[in-house]
Amino acid sequence: MVSTPTTPATPAEQFAAALDAHRAGRLDEAQAIYRDILALDPAHTDALHYYGVARHQLGDHEGALALMDSALQLASDNAILWSNRGLAVRALGRTSYAIRCLREALRLEPGFADAHNNLGITLQETGADEEALDHYRMALTLDPAFVNARVNAGIALVKLGRPDEALAHYREALAQAPHDTDVHFNLGNAYLARGDYDAAIERLRVVVGQRPAHADAWANLGTALGRAGDYRGAEACYREAVALKPNAANLVSLGASLGAQGRNDEEAPYYRRALELDPEQADARQNLVWLMLKRGEYREGWAEYAKRWRACDYSSFDIEGLHEWRGEPLDGKRVLLIHEQGFGDQIQFVRYATMLHARGATVDVCSTPPVLRLAQSVRGVRRAWTGEPEGDYDFWVYMMSMPSCVGTELDTIPAEVPYLFARPADIEAWRPRVQAAMFDGLSRAAASVSRHATEAARRTSPTRAGTKPRKPAGHRNVGLVWAGNPGFYNDHNRSVALADLRPVLESERITWFSLQKGDAARAQIASLGGEIVIHDFSTDLHDFADTAALIMNLDLVIAVDTAVAHLAGALGKPVWILVPVNGEWRWLEKRADSPWYPTARLFRQHALGDWRGAIESLRDALGEKPKRTPKTADAKKTSRTKTKEENGAPDTAA
Repeated sequence: MVSTPTTPATPAEQFAAALDAHRAGRLDEAQAIYRDILALDPAHTDALHYYGVARHQLGDHEGALALMDSALQLASDNAILWSNRGLAVRALGRTSYAIRCLREALRLEPGFADAHNNLGITLQETGADEEALDHYRMALTLDPAFVNARVNAGIALVKLGRPDEALAHYREALAQAPHDTDVHFNLGNAYLARGDYDAAIERLRVVVGQRPAHADAWANLGTALGRAGDYRGAEACYREAVALKPNAANLVSLGASLGAQGRNDEEAPYYRRALELDPEQADARQNLVWLMLKRGEYREGWAEYAKRWRACDYSSFDIEGLHEWRGEPLDGKRVLLIHEQGFGDQIQFVRYATMLHARGATVDVCSTPPVLRLAQSVRGVRRAWTGEPEGDYDFWVYMMSMPSCVGTELDTIPAEVPYLFARPADIEAWRPRVQAAMFDGLSRAAASVSRHATEAARRTSPTRAGTKPRKPAGHRNVGLVWAGNPGFYNDHNRSVALADLRPVLESERITWFSLQKGDAARAQIASLGGEIVIHDFSTDLHDFADTAALIMNLDLVIAVDTAVAHLAGALGKPVWILVPVNGEWRWLEKRADSPWYPTARLFRQHALGDWRGAIESLRDALGEKPKRTPKTADAKKTSRTKTKEENGAPDTAA
């Protein structure tokens, strides 16, 4: 039988007993004593105050506010009361008023560490992270052992993009409170923000071990595992999170983890459940859009895409008086076609400039520097430029809104290639370098076979006086891109280690040319040793126009899903593309061709992380007799290319 303690006789003893119960978490007992005190003394300021705190802790914020207001009428100079009132007001969603309450607490007591911490938390809700950080630091100056303030400082630093500084705070907090689950949780989040996924996984596993019902820890552990490439592990964690907290965000994450494994038929129901809970859930809508496009459901998919559900994915564009084009008549109108998203997206969708021109518009293109010169080469483009808009226009339109504006479906994709053109002079400048590299490779190969083969190679060598160099029958010059931009979320799945391509690189009658930029690429080439030669001219590739001119001297491009794959297709050159199981929408499902690029051939991965089957198919295809390139648009249009100086290029092929 539970015994009830005898209520102390004096108000002071009663209040002390109430505080003891309150601090021990026995809120019902504490409230009963506060009520007893107030029955005897309705003007007992502390009883009113802390009875209000108890009501706030139990979720009755309106009741808490009424009690604290009564207390303030009796003690308006009580800093602690003002601080707690601020918390109750904040819980009611009145953030600005809460900030005023907390500032009043600090005016009354500038050295009040709790008020600095509470004000910091409230300021962060308004996005004032720097000011919040100042208050957390003040709280820590006043009380270096204030673990909660140290954790909050770390949270602010992560939001400010300074995870290394956050880690220092969390490590200090962990030293002070080694078993505090919140410290472990936020330390894991900081590692996650920093991209140290192994450390994040280790820390978040501690959290779910200590507190198995911590839904957010399960969700964040799923995120860390997913970014580390363990999508099955991520799925398991998201299922735990959904079981504990079936909100829209967790449902979307679970769906995305299934999609990342290529289980497209299973992911859609989770997005739809998320939208039932939150019809404005942007990630759910956007992921459904990608899924529709991947399935070839273009009419509905492009219409949804044009709504731009995930505003964070797009640059804002707003010129007073200038309207976004939605399909209105264009005869005699001036239209600004605006780039968006990645380089590959720009290369894929700049083709729509020609369609705008065909409808009677004068078309300018706002591009990024690496794509600028090529954008100028598109038929119908008057001018391409970067930066802020120049000139007067009647309409503007994003490149990737064009399919919805013109009603693009699978069988109406404007797929005439080439639609990008390198300058003839640039193409010609690469020709002797490509030939020299090819004949150098032939000479090396011949020398390793026999003296007779060496003599044969010399007869075709460009160094022989009076002989015009000719490429041996069946020989191919092939460009290679094996990795994308490492900053891309799915790069670890779409990219391939160069060493894994050895079965392809050992194919006969091929001279290889790297189209991959960056020190990491050069290091991988060097690691092959002298057995396999890959000619690397990447330091001379300053923008995509330079890359295009080199590609025009090649017979084939083999690439993972990067901007260079789009570039080769847009140039009308044969391009073979390695597509991962969780490939992007643009490559559709189960197809070996692309309706966007008639010269493309897709080599699909069959199991996530395992490229062996696709690489074997690629090797076998290289052994086939080369097919004639599909008939493309008039290549002589290269002569109409206008140029601008290049303004730099990405450090990778993506």
